[in-house]
Order: sequence, then C-alpha cells, then structure tokens
Amino acid sequence: MRRPPTAAQRRVIEGAEPVTGRLKGTAAQLDALVKRGLAFRHPRAPHDCFLTPAGHRLREETPEAAAPAPAPAPQAADGVFVARIGGEEEAGGPSRTREVHSAWQGLLELRRMTNPDGDIGRPCGWERTHLVRAAALALEAAGQRPAGVDRGDTGYRVRATPQPEAVAVYGAELASCARVLEAAGWQVGEHTEARSRERCLLASPRRR
Repeated sequence: MRRPPTAAQRRVIEGAEPVTGRLKGTAAQLDALVKRGLAFRHPRAPHDCFLTPAGHRLREETPEAAAPAPAPAPQAADGVFVARIGGEEEAGGPSRTREVHSAWQGLLELRRMTNPDGDIGRPCGWERTHLVRAAALALEAAGQRPAGVDRGDTGYRVRATPQPEAVAVYGAELASCARVLEAAGWQVGEHTEARSRERCLLASPRRR
C-alpha cells in the first residue's frame, strides 16, 4: 500500500494554483509528487509541475482547518475559485473582479501549456471535464452578468445537459453570451426546449 504524502507534500498540493494546478515547492518535494503520480512535469521549458487528476482529487479531499463559516459566495468548499454559473448570491466588488481576471489568465496559460500546439484560442482538456465551470468563467471574465438568487433575474445561468460536451446557457442576453463563448473557443447554437419553449444556447468546446 502506497504511503500517504507527507505534511510538507500536502502543503505543496494545497498551495497549487486554483485553475492551472501549477505547483511550487522544492525540487525534492516536486520530484516526490511526480513519482507518486500526483503531479506531472510539463515537457516544455521551464518544465513546471502541475497536479494530475489524482492530485486534484487529493487536494479536494484535504480537510480544512476549523474556521468561521464563510458568507455565501461562489467558492468551492476547499476555497478554490469558482466562476458564477448563475443562481448564487451576489459576489461583486474589486476583489471579485481581480479573482475572475486571474482565473481567466490562468486558464489561458493552461491552454497554452496543455494544447498540443499551444493554441490559447481553443479550450483545453480541463475545460472539457469541467464544462459548466469553464463556460461560466468565460462569461464572467467577459463582463456578462450572472443571475442572482431571484428566479426572475434575467442574468445568465449555465447548466449541464444530457448531451456529451455541451452546456445550456439561459438568460435575456443570449446573443451577447453567444459572442463571448464563440470568442473563447466554443461552438454555439440557439435551441428551443421542447417542453418549456424556453430559448437557450447550447455550447460545446471547439476541438479545432
């Protein structure tokens, strides 16, 4: 049975960048995480280390230290940045704007490093496995307004669909949302739901 990571290695994992999973630590710590299959070293210079899916799972399973209950906001339980998908309580202000900008820049860097041709205009593997979060980040980073908790709010709402690699986007500004997603590398089409007759966008990450 493989031994669990040391306390120092766990701190390195917990300190990984939220979106890219980029790691910072000593050479010995990073090498140990690579050997355990919790990190991989990027083949291109400067050969930074990033969390593997197993490393991401371990970080998400790490219990938090006791702390006061946070105010409701679009943050995951582990404190990792989460884009607003619509339907949450408001989380605005300068700090939120900086967080969104930083997350989007991190995602573009992840595209550059993980797409085979380094294309930042095309979604990467992480986006294909986190469709709702990825589409919501593109919308929020472009300044689109997410819906609040009021069901009548006309801001955007991003939701999963039964279709593989597709999300649905609802809201009053569908044309604007479509332009944003297309510019971010998504294929977008308008759709009318059979039962409710509600208009929405169906968006999928472009492969080429």
